[in-house]
Amino acid sequence: QVQLVESGGGLVQPGGSLRLSCAARGSIFSFDTMGWYRQAPGKQRELVATITRGGTPNYADSVKGRFTISRDNAKKTVYLQMDSLRPEDTAVYYCNRMGTFWTWGQGTQVTVSS
Repeated sequence: QVQLVESGGGLVQPGGSLRLSCAARGSIFSFDTMGWYRQAPGKQRELVATITRGGTPNYADSVKGRFTISRDNAKKTVYLQMDSLRPEDTAVYYCNRMGTFWTWGQGTQVTVSS
């Protein structure tokens, strides 16, 4: 069974940066396209960024140019570098594979506020 463990969230001022990590324990991982998702209070979970097993990224328009997704297949970990953060980026951030989801992890809270 795959266990997803997200970390790296916190409280940051607008314009600041955070780097999120997600370890996919118990997975083959290297074969899967991985994604970062977020869910703000009262809103549906949305896809923020994806990365193929070969490292090709794709981003939602709302984060393009500010967020960078990357992965380390040997460590079974996917990262999300978030720069120029805005209050509207406040949400719980999750990772998962694309397609058939694994069980969701607990997520990591990102709060952007002055």
